Amino acid sequence: MKSRIEIIPVPIPSDIRPGDNLDLIILDSVNKANEYLSDGDIIIVAQKVISKSEGRLIDLRVVNPSSRSIHIAKQYDKDPRLIELILNESLDVLRLARGILIVETKRGLICANAGVDQSNVEGGNDYAVLLPEDADSSARKLRNSFKKKAGIDVAVIISDTFGRPFREGQVNVAIGVAGIQPLKSYIGTQDMYGKKLKVTEIAVVDEIASAAELQMGKADRIPVVIIRGYEYKMKENTSISELIRSKDKDLFR
Repeated sequence: MKSRIEIIPVPIPSDIRPGDNLDLIILDSVNKANEYLSDGDIIIVAQKVISKSEGRLIDLRVVNPSSRSIHIAKQYDKDPRLIELILNESLDVLRLARGILIVETKRGLICANAGVDQSNVEGGNDYAVLLPEDADSSARKLRNSFKKKAGIDVAVIISDTFGRPFREGQVNVAIGVAGIQPLKSYIGTQDMYGKKLKVTEIAVVDEIASAAELQMGKADRIPVVIIRGYEYKMKENTSISELIRSKDKDLFR
């Protein structure tokens, strides 16, 4: 019988500022919530607090939009400064429709508006938050710090909310990982009827990120969740790039 999986919320009431030591804030918040961390736990951290602590908060008043950004903004009644940020964060624009840019980011993620977001950001319409420059690196730094400062060996997942083709609603997915194998492969194994599986691979870090979002919400100030009891394969040198489908296999590009 499989063990029970727990989804434990960790509130952080105060706003995260650029330069904040997020590792110490998380450890302190765990204690204040009367919780604890154990070896083998998985710590899911919302992208927004990672980006804020790393100084990825942009003052739009200093953004000088290009002629291309101004043209796109006029077409769809958008803020040209936001369009400029989206283009700057993108390697390629895959689709532009109804004012939404589906892009490939510089880190290889396929998402709407390059993850540029103004929700849960102080300063009204004059500020926006970008995705972390390297969410894998952000996850590794947190993992290493937890090991050094608290003596625990945990996995870390950085999550963000993405839409999906052919499905309404958004789900949390992993955009950065450390200490956990992102994919669980069943290729070569047999199903319950003895049939050999040829293609089945489960994106476990996405499933974990989605489970964590059930406790996070969007306005509850719970940007950190502990997943306990899930048996996963630990991996030191890992990257979210293992989940990114190559163009020759991508039916949507």
